[in-house]
Amino acid sequence: MYNEDEYLLLSGIQHFVFCRRQWALIHIEQQWEENYRTVDGNIMHRNVHDSGFREKRGDVITARAMAVSSSRLGVSGECDVVEFHKSSNGTEIFGLDGKFNVIPIEYKRGEPKEDDCDIMQLMVQAMCLEDMLCCEVQYGYLYYGETRHRIKVNFDTELRKRTEKAIDEMHSLYKSRYTPKVKRTKACNACSLKNICLPVICGNLSAYDYIIKRLGEDEL
Repeated sequence: MYNEDEYLLLSGIQHFVFCRRQWALIHIEQQWEENYRTVDGNIMHRNVHDSGFREKRGDVITARAMAVSSSRLGVSGECDVVEFHKSSNGTEIFGLDGKFNVIPIEYKRGEPKEDDCDIMQLMVQAMCLEDMLCCEVQYGYLYYGETRHRIKVNFDTELRKRTEKAIDEMHSLYKSRYTPKVKRTKACNACSLKNICLPVICGNLSAYDYIIKRLGEDEL
């Protein structure tokens, strides 16, 4: 169990899976720069987030900007949208009449990504909801602004294990205050931290390796 002062932002796992160095620059070194993608994404989330919003349509209750956390995982943050679907096989939820299946929904500005950064962010939200509401969350949805389409994500055992492993690594790096180096990829060109990160120099020799290399050259 983690203390509240040890909690990390659950949204950070999206940065971490995309690039560990990007995550460390943002969450350890507190560095940030905006670009079109981040601004557009912020506008989209601002339109979705209304913590006072709750809507009931038939057997579905929709809540926005729901605060979630987990002392087991040591993370906290918000779910863009959580839907509570009334079901006889669901879980009793405090303040609601009946039993419900809990379904988190994360909004993204672009289109589905090649990696699992969005999927694992949604998985963390689901695990927080499970710990808070003492329920089982079997699946959730990712909604992408460009495609205007929901993608269903099933929360299987393998995804849960990979997500928990990533969170453990995040805590380890944060505790050691270590910013990893990375290999430059084409994804670096779209990163808002490109000018801060300077990925080109990450492949350079360290001072120690440089000295050892030069000593070896002098011996020739």
